[in-house]
Amino acid sequence: MISPFVWMLLSSVKPTREVLSSPPTWWPQQFTGEHFRSLFERLDLGTYLANSVFVAVAVTVGNMVFCSMLGYVLAKLSFRGRRLLFGLVMGMLMVPGMVTFVPLFILVSNAGGLANTYSGLILPYLVQPVGVFLMRQFISELPDELIDAARVDGAGELRIFARIVVPLCGPALATLGIITFLGSWNNFLWPLVVAQTEDMYTMPVALALYSVGQNSIDYGLLLAGAVVVVVPVLLLFTFLQRHFTQGIATTGFR
Repeated sequence: MISPFVWMLLSSVKPTREVLSSPPTWWPQQFTGEHFRSLFERLDLGTYLANSVFVAVAVTVGNMVFCSMLGYVLAKLSFRGRRLLFGLVMGMLMVPGMVTFVPLFILVSNAGGLANTYSGLILPYLVQPVGVFLMRQFISELPDELIDAARVDGAGELRIFARIVVPLCGPALATLGIITFLGSWNNFLWPLVVAQTEDMYTMPVALALYSVGQNSIDYGLLLAGAVVVVVPVLLLFTFLQRHFTQGIATTGFR
C-alpha cells in the first residue's frame, strides 16, 4: 500500500530519462529538483493551490455543519416522516455519482450561471448523504437523558445542538472532516467540467491539463505535482488521526 507513494516521492527527484527507464529504479541514481522547479515556473501554483484549499475547506465546513444538524434531527427529534427522510438519505447512498452528474451540471449551469464560479464548485457537495448517515449514527448513541435535561431547563433545540451535541461529536466531526476534505481535495471530474478558465482551476485539474502535451506526458512534472497534492492530506490525517480512529470505533450502527 505504501510502495506507490514511496516510488512517487523518489521519482519526483529523478531526471526524466530515469523516470522512464526500464526496468524502473527505486533509488534515484541522480537527484534533481528540475520537476519541482518546472512545477513552480510553468504553473500558477499559488492560484491553483488557493482554489483547492478554498473549495475543500468550504465543502468540509459545510458538511460538518449541515450533516451534523440533519443527523441530530434524524437521531433525536420525533416528527412525522422521519423514517421516510432517513430512508431517502440511505437511498441516495446507493445512487452512483455518474447517474446524477449530467443533471447536476445542467442544474448548476441554469441556476443563475453558476458554472465557472466558486459557488458552482462548492454547492453541489455542501451536504453529502454519507456524512448525514455518519453523524446520525453517532448522535443516536448519545444519552437521551442529557438532551431531556436540557429541555427541562428551557433550552431550545438550537442551543441543545450547539452547546451539548456538538461538543460531544468531536470524533465523528473529525472523521467526517477528513473524509470530506480528502474527497474534495482530490475531486477531478467536477472541477474539470465546471471550471472553464484557468483562474478557477483546482490543483488536480491544472496538473492533468499542463502535464499532458499533444504527443507526450511530462511524468516528472506530474509526479512532483502529485507530491504537492498529497502532502496537505497526509498532514491533516496525521494531525487528526487519533480523533479519526476514535470516531470510526465509536460510531454505532443501530
